[in-house]
Amino acid sequence: MTAPLHEPTAEAAPSAAEEAAVISAGAKAVQGRSLGRIAWERLKRDKLALSGGIVVLFLIVVAVLAPFIADLVGQDPYAHNEELIDPLFGTPKGAFGGISSDHLLGVEPVNGRDIFARILYGARISLLVGFLSAIVAVILGTVLGILAGFFGGWVDSVISRIMDGLLAFPQLLFIIALVSVMPNQMLGLTGTGVRLFVMILVIGFFGWPYIGRVVRGQTLSLREREYVEAARSLGAGRLYILFKELLPNLVAPIIVYTTMMIPTNILTEAALSFLGVGVKPPTASWGQMLSNAIDYYKSDPTYMVIPGVAIFITVLAFNLFGDGVRDALDPKGSR
Repeated sequence: MTAPLHEPTAEAAPSAAEEAAVISAGAKAVQGRSLGRIAWERLKRDKLALSGGIVVLFLIVVAVLAPFIADLVGQDPYAHNEELIDPLFGTPKGAFGGISSDHLLGVEPVNGRDIFARILYGARISLLVGFLSAIVAVILGTVLGILAGFFGGWVDSVISRIMDGLLAFPQLLFIIALVSVMPNQMLGLTGTGVRLFVMILVIGFFGWPYIGRVVRGQTLSLREREYVEAARSLGAGRLYILFKELLPNLVAPIIVYTTMMIPTNILTEAALSFLGVGVKPPTASWGQMLSNAIDYYKSDPTYMVIPGVAIFITVLAFNLFGDGVRDALDPKGSR
């Protein structure tokens, strides 16, 4: 008898253990490639975005721990040190605005307040206004944008015309006029608290149309998707479709535009404080420090440079991080 033409070999029949290992490896690979992980891996490859994120995190920690850090260096942002000021010219004694081991960034002209401590406390004001006004804008923009995009018709027309009107409105002039006529006490707040409350609400109110337009456009596209039609065919209500089907798919653009909105709000707060309608002295603010430095830019340029650099670094860090987040969450729109 002749041998069979096709005799099975050991290599042709993998063992059960090998098959289980291949299946397990494939399962792990599929489980490990979630959208969040893919975005994080893209973000990690962007060194500039990571650098910006680290600086942003550092600024947040500094703002939260400002009182502790000021006590650690032994400085009070409100304490006057007239003995460090030249009585003839009103400028700090010593070079570079009075920088020394006791005063790391020098002292202010005339009163001798420590600049380092005031920069720390100024970070709290800038980040507080930047973040809270962004939250107000995101809430309003998301709710009204998704309603306009989902319902369409007269609802879309009314909300869109409101957005157009707010985008054309002179925001800065309105805030200046409103803050100027606000009472010194309101809702249990006084002085600087009232101004911060008004700035956060007004900046957030005028900022929501930017994110509202984005959310509306995304909703117009998403409401025609198959999963939305499937939810309708199964009898899902409008609220369920809005909050369970559409809103989760709008998280990525909302996060992106929030990170891009915060530096704009920080610049707006600095501009208002520079014009004298922001926080009241002696509360520290970077814009207020820049305004006070105008009279001393020749005799003490360091006093103007330091708050200017603080604003520049903060806004640059947020912009770099925001660009990286945008590219990570929306690779099709990458530069």
